[in-house]
Amino acid sequence: MTKQKIWLDGKLVDWDKANFHLLTHTLHYGSGAFEGIRAYATASGPAVFRLDDHLKRFVYSAKVFGLKMPYKIKELKGAIIDLLKINRLEEGYIRPIVFYGNKMGLVPTGAPIHVAIAAWPWGKYLAKDRVAVKISKFIRLHPKSTVIDAKLSGHYANSIVASMEAKDLGFDEALLLDHEGNIAEGPGENIFFIKDRTLVTPQPGSILPGITRDSIKRIAKDLKYKLVEKKIRPAEIKNYAEAFFVGTAVEVCPIARINNFKFKGSEQATELQKTYNDTVRGKIKKYKKWLTYSK
Repeated sequence: MTKQKIWLDGKLVDWDKANFHLLTHTLHYGSGAFEGIRAYATASGPAVFRLDDHLKRFVYSAKVFGLKMPYKIKELKGAIIDLLKINRLEEGYIRPIVFYGNKMGLVPTGAPIHVAIAAWPWGKYLAKDRVAVKISKFIRLHPKSTVIDAKLSGHYANSIVASMEAKDLGFDEALLLDHEGNIAEGPGENIFFIKDRTLVTPQPGSILPGITRDSIKRIAKDLKYKLVEKKIRPAEIKNYAEAFFVGTAVEVCPIARINNFKFKGSEQATELQKTYNDTVRGKIKKYKKWLTYSK
């Protein structure tokens, strides 16, 4: 039994007592919004990476389901910092979620709204230095079937089936195409390709434009990479020397192969990976504005 606490509806509760009724609406229908955030150990103490940006998206995503956030961003920030201190976390993963409580029926009008934040130690999502990726038979959600740039609980049913399929076939992760047959993203990651210090990444429209993705775009520009956002066909993969995933959970993860195509290496992806790792740990002055310290 862990001694850690979870922040739930404005109060700190024991980890094992943060429970809800079986008929919680979001459990049945996916009607919630959440964020994945990381805190890192730095020379100045634990720091949360791009906390404001994550919480702004959290509030935006909640509005899609009519989830009126009961707390201001300032209150949520304070709750996260307090949680890191109380749980004595130098590094960890932070999961805020807003969801509907006990009510059945598709339309959640009148259901209670709950907000919870958990934080725990969690290593890199894909632990290998370079991963094998399978293009999935499942496509990314059609952008006209949902609000594609919101981080909604229900969206991840699509991610789960794609990731499970890839792992069952002996791969480390999946890659989903969009409704037009273009490369979209991984189940929980954005993707970049590299050739001659040019980064190419799928354009917004059928992807969740991630906060890590945005960070890498800015870092790459500072490192004098050229950046191109465009539609990418699977047949174009062979034109690139390197590829890598990015995301809060996965951080920066070079890709060894997609299906049977093997990339030549990961030298430039590793350069970006190292710069990102130094950034989140407060080692690069120009990016310290992205850090919120808990001490």
